[in-house]
Amino acid sequence: MADKRDYYEVLGISKGASDEEIKKAYRKAAKASHPDLHPDDKEAEARFKEINEAYEVLSDPQKRARYDQFGFDDPAMGGAGGSGFGGFGGFEDIFDMFTGGGFGGGRTASSRQNAPQRGSDLQYNLTLTFEEAAFGCRKEFKFQRGATCDVCGGTGAKPGTQPQTCPTCHGSGQQRVTMNSPFGQVQTMRTCPTCGGKGKTIKDRCTKCGGSGFTRVTRTVTINVPAGVDDGQNFKTIPGEGEPGRNGGPSGDLYITCSVRPHRIFKRDHYDLYCDVPISFTQAALGGDIDVPTLEGTTQFNIPAGTQEGTSFRIRGQGITQLRGTGRGDLFFTVHVEVPKHLGEKQKDLLRQFEDSLNGREYERRKSFGDQMKNYIKENAERFKEKFDKK
Repeated sequence: MADKRDYYEVLGISKGASDEEIKKAYRKAAKASHPDLHPDDKEAEARFKEINEAYEVLSDPQKRARYDQFGFDDPAMGGAGGSGFGGFGGFEDIFDMFTGGGFGGGRTASSRQNAPQRGSDLQYNLTLTFEEAAFGCRKEFKFQRGATCDVCGGTGAKPGTQPQTCPTCHGSGQQRVTMNSPFGQVQTMRTCPTCGGKGKTIKDRCTKCGGSGFTRVTRTVTINVPAGVDDGQNFKTIPGEGEPGRNGGPSGDLYITCSVRPHRIFKRDHYDLYCDVPISFTQAALGGDIDVPTLEGTTQFNIPAGTQEGTSFRIRGQGITQLRGTGRGDLFFTVHVEVPKHLGEKQKDLLRQFEDSLNGREYERRKSFGDQMKNYIKENAERFKEKFDKK
């Protein structure tokens, strides 16, 4: 795809362009390069096809999003522009350039409508528990998609009948009209208003599909969810499970994303896990083994004596399995020292004796803070005295 120009560059717009800006730029570019204005100009013909291809992708929200993410490497685009145009023509917007009309020549609205068309892609949001996403699982889910009507076989006509050739356009799907434009009178082919460009009409419609040829069906799919998927991740594509194509075109694809429910204990950051672990004042002071939760139960971890509030520790290999990999992230836990709220007199006396025995030796931060306070008072003694005397 190295010879392809960026679609935004083709239309002369920025990546943040609105739908209206895209349409306006397309009309301007298509008008300037339309083959009817440049007969026998192969370069104009090539530019016109390039403009139509760019507009086909950027005017479709889903295709545009995938192009912004994958560029020309997106397999769902079939090589960027997939269906293409194979000649002149383009979208119906080209026929709105001049007083709602267009130019003659090229592929017509009817030929586009009757050509094979790929079905739209679908997206399904699969809800997973935290553990299912971490370890992987097998999930079954149901979704709705279109399918060829099993009563009429996709013709849209009542069984025993067939669509009839349109009496207005005689099967061409078009009406030729002469219109005035800034370039003089031009011939244009308009979509037949009777058959909508299909070239056929249905007198007796199928009662099940109402003449559309398609019905809605519920599909059941079972998939393997790989270990390590994360919330909002698009992790699987099922080809052909999207909306059905028209006129023999292929079906679209089904894209599966996941929504992972939050965990009561753990929080996830990429492949690492984080949690809080409460410990007692005694455990913090003396150190020793504590129970730390993991996704597979609990594990013992030895914390050092004198552990302070808010200290974090790491346990390697107890995080999330790397998606389609073999390694695992780490588990980080932060300890929070709980101070008892309801003490008896005996317990209070013991704590007072313990405090007196330390004589402030073990409280480095408090000693440092006390020294700072003494210096602060000494440096500002005159100011404090003056303020006290005024009272």
